[in-house]
Amino acid sequence: MRNPTLLQCFHWYYPGGGELWPEVEALAPNLNEIGINMVWLPPAYKGSSGGYSVGYDVYDLFDLGEFDQKGSVATKYGDKAQLLAAIKALKDNNIAVLLDVVVNHKMGADEKEQIRVNRVNEENRNEIDDEVIECEAWTRYTFPAREGKYSQFIWDYKCFSGIDHIENPTEDGIFKIINDYTGEGWNEQVDDELGNFDYLMGENIDFRNRAVTEEIKYWARWVMEETGCDGFRLDAVKHIPAWFYKEWIEHVQEVAETPLFIVAEYWSHEVDKLQEYIAQVDGKTLLFDAPLQMKFHQASRQGSEYDMSQIFTGTLVEADPFHAMTLVANHDTQPLQSLEAPVESWFKPLAYALILLRENGVPSVFYPDLFGASYDDEGGDGETYHIDMPIVEHLDDLIHARERFAHGVQTLYFDHPNCIAFSRSGTDEDPGCVVVLSNGDEGEKTLDLGENYGNKNWRDYLGNREETITTDEKGSATFTCNGGSVSVWVMEDVL
Repeated sequence: MRNPTLLQCFHWYYPGGGELWPEVEALAPNLNEIGINMVWLPPAYKGSSGGYSVGYDVYDLFDLGEFDQKGSVATKYGDKAQLLAAIKALKDNNIAVLLDVVVNHKMGADEKEQIRVNRVNEENRNEIDDEVIECEAWTRYTFPAREGKYSQFIWDYKCFSGIDHIENPTEDGIFKIINDYTGEGWNEQVDDELGNFDYLMGENIDFRNRAVTEEIKYWARWVMEETGCDGFRLDAVKHIPAWFYKEWIEHVQEVAETPLFIVAEYWSHEVDKLQEYIAQVDGKTLLFDAPLQMKFHQASRQGSEYDMSQIFTGTLVEADPFHAMTLVANHDTQPLQSLEAPVESWFKPLAYALILLRENGVPSVFYPDLFGASYDDEGGDGETYHIDMPIVEHLDDLIHARERFAHGVQTLYFDHPNCIAFSRSGTDEDPGCVVVLSNGDEGEKTLDLGENYGNKNWRDYLGNREETITTDEKGSATFTCNGGSVSVWVMEDVL
């Protein structure tokens, strides 16, 4: 795939009512035209809140909107037939489809079981109390409406290592489930935040139970055959032992007809942790560049006081560009969400230019930035807020520019705290470009592009600057941009 460009085709507050799958089907031709060649769909299976579920409160992996469970047949995004129609439309338009994989936990069990647990210190999960509590817990999943179709596997307490709610006695907290199938303590090869970050929420799946790991591999084979997907986005991998995903990825790649594209969410701003995870899974997945997203957030807030020459310092795309998926925003960082770190509107075109037009990393575009969004939700202070996320100016042009002009050798001019630039040389088949951006006043950069670019006229593809710039016979010229803006200069004869 040439210049892969991913669209995260949803956001946390996308409207319910089964609208997304039909919208995706209708959008497919337009996405292809502007240069989107991969789409990440939200979790397609039934969550514990049924038709209201965003999808991360996983109930039944085998219910893609087909069974009357949790109050509805369809998921929030539509029913199974609509999902398959959307995938077909994407693939008919040469757009690869990534499905979201959420296997850290389950929620919404069908039955209670009598179990034994130990209390856990929420601030240090390695501190597990010796006292054994006899209690009841919602840990048995029988999926009665599905009646064993696709899979007859029954999940019970032996499949889980932890839980956050018990009954008789009734208590909330974090509890380590005692059983003979897993072992003492938590899984290793997880993030060390809070001592050990194996436990996140709900009924925490324990991958030390071999029956569980084989069922999740079987589900992957099933969903690949059922949907024809081209890859996966893996949720919350910092909470899942790396050895499991190494094994799982090896399995799905082995059975896939063509190589799958796989990207994982390890949300940490410490690039060393991201590199450690990549090493643990033998480089078998890309990771989202959370440190870069935080830098974009900070740069947008600090304005001209931010040193743009250091925008990539300490990021995954700088340390390991071959395993980095770059992004400006996602469903967790959007306003009022758990990892809220929004990028201010004025800076988003600059940020997108930096991920779409440079050669390093695979860029991800966020649905509201391309199509807009508005919603209301409660903030951490208990107040309700109205949020508008406007369409990012020129974003469709920047995506198209990636397809048309982001080719050839890259040269960086990151030599000023406010105005930076880079050039792409182009190839024999495809033209290149010059990108100039400033987080302060109007900016300019004098570039020597070489004699092959001598006496050429250049125009700003985004239309932010109206003048024509002409290189001298040696290919040198001074390229400009407006203050707090970006310009993408391309040769006039290729427009």
